[in-house]
Amino acid sequence: MLMSTRPLISDQEADALVGALRRRTLLGASVAAGGILATPLAAFAATAAPEAEITVDQARTAPIPIIIPDFGGGLGQQMAEVLTNDLNNTGLFKVIPGSSAAAKPDFATAKGLGAHAQVTGSVTGSGASVRVEIRLWDVLSQQQIQGTAYTTSSANWRRIAHIVGDVIYERMLGEKGYFDTRIAFISRSGPRGRQRTRLAIMDQDGANARMLTAGNWLTLTPRFSPVKDQVAFMSYANNRPRVYLFDLNTGRQQILGDFQGISFAPRFSPDGRTVLLSVTRNGGSDLYSVDLASGARRQLTASGAIDTSPCYNPDGSQIVFNSDRGGSPQLYIMPAGGGNAQRISYGQGTYGDPVWSPRGDLIAFTRIAGGMFSLGVMQPDGTGERIMTEGFTVESPSFCPNGRVLAYCRQSRAGAGGSGFSSIIGMVDITGFNDRVIPTPEGASDPAWSPLNG
Repeated sequence: MLMSTRPLISDQEADALVGALRRRTLLGASVAAGGILATPLAAFAATAAPEAEITVDQARTAPIPIIIPDFGGGLGQQMAEVLTNDLNNTGLFKVIPGSSAAAKPDFATAKGLGAHAQVTGSVTGSGASVRVEIRLWDVLSQQQIQGTAYTTSSANWRRIAHIVGDVIYERMLGEKGYFDTRIAFISRSGPRGRQRTRLAIMDQDGANARMLTAGNWLTLTPRFSPVKDQVAFMSYANNRPRVYLFDLNTGRQQILGDFQGISFAPRFSPDGRTVLLSVTRNGGSDLYSVDLASGARRQLTASGAIDTSPCYNPDGSQIVFNSDRGGSPQLYIMPAGGGNAQRISYGQGTYGDPVWSPRGDLIAFTRIAGGMFSLGVMQPDGTGERIMTEGFTVESPSFCPNGRVLAYCRQSRAGAGGSGFSSIIGMVDITGFNDRVIPTPEGASDPAWSPLNG
């Protein structure tokens, strides 16, 4: 069963967090309720908007030049900075600062700057009622290809900038963006051997970081629900390691099943109704599924080995997991209800941390060989293995919603007394392109990406 509990954060702290953490209810809500309303803007020219003609592979080789103005200064300038960073950070766009936020571009000037696209727009109003008008233009065809007005509270300005970035990404590249997302992670501080760990959450660009637990107990492996403002994670609260659910709308927590053994490594099903986890048993660990509505649990493996790190495929029909049933930790796939498991990892070394891409075409993993960690991807049948980045420790991969980018943890070797140790969150394209660091208030690990708009 799911049991309510208050071991990690006080009622007062939870209540204070609610307004800052609620996300899904804002989209499509009334302005009076502090929501975000989006209204299409008609094109100036009555011509059909061209479809995206630039592929991601082409943009990786030659980033798309796009003009972004400051939208009139003040709040508009702040939005332009966030939008510019979102696009530039992908490595797929080259933002050219614009000097004018006029409703329609000067196409001759834009062409002279080498731009393929241009954004125009304005930000008006203040306080509880701000209107943001944005138009995206194809410079070569001189046509508007997107136009939207957003009405919201000024408190949501950063989200609007991310949403606009997602619109531009999709129209220019033909696939969904991932800027209006968050990352749950473990914030780390203190000496290497006795670090304080806190469940935390931030925007995908590192902004708006907030601590969700007090750090009194070791906390690990957060996982976002695909359909609710909810995070599953493991905590050693009261010296009993178990999986908890944290509701971002209320700040409340629940224990996910009161198993006799240690429960860990949670992962939601694609429909958000079930959580997979691993439970220790007789020196090993088995995989279980827990129904969130009823609390009913089902044992999926009984190999006598250590079975852990389960993850569903996008349609919920299969599970990839890590097991040492063959003598060393390797990756296996089995039906979602349990049953015959097939090994898929056969490279040099041991494998762990498997996570299925939202597209279903790849499984990311951590590999350890020759004393070195590698982060890679393979196809679900185990073929096509590719390494994207390596280091002393690289682990905990998590796909962004469109499957294009992986967040992961990178840790350095510690010297005497723990000196020189660092733990950071990185992001890398699934091709190994554009490996970069995401800023966090202190050390960080265990990143888990939210769904789009989550």
